Amino acid sequence: MVVLVDEHGAPTGEAPKRTVHGRSTPRHLAFSCHLIDRRGRLLVTRRALAKRTWPGVWTNALCGHPIPGESMEDAVRRRAWFELGVEIADITCVLPDFGYTARDASGIQENEHCPVFIAEVTSPLIPHPDEVSEVEWTTVDGLTAAASAAPWAFSPWLVGHLPALAPHLAEAVARRHA
Repeated sequence: MVVLVDEHGAPTGEAPKRTVHGRSTPRHLAFSCHLIDRRGRLLVTRRALAKRTWPGVWTNALCGHPIPGESMEDAVRRRAWFELGVEIADITCVLPDFGYTARDASGIQENEHCPVFIAEVTSPLIPHPDEVSEVEWTTVDGLTAAASAAPWAFSPWLVGHLPALAPHLAEAVARRHA
């Protein structure tokens, strides 16, 4: 189940996840999370080819949907473990009001109120192959340059929130090297 929301992100109901990603998608609650390691590197992942939406594109470390009644932090931790087999700490919401609507090449529409988080990796990565086909550690500048040069290679939510997120990422990386 996912949480349906209005244009401001306020809950309006619930729906089965399988029914909210189609040609006409109701607005629902999701999240994106960027992971930084203790060396200050930023993780990007390539979505598995088996993913229903945006298969094979590069994106932030992980994303997902909180289930009704689940806190966002618990949802972020759950998806970090499921997608990457990783434990995380210092989960911080830096873009609480981000949202987007986009349609992938197959015609499936995303319509999400999607707060953006930053967290720190505290254990080795063990990516789940049905979720993630590749991982890469990069820098904030490297990700920004790559997404600018080839936005089609990245998820629309990453391209959409990266300009507002980049200063928060740079600050989070700097704190780890202070």
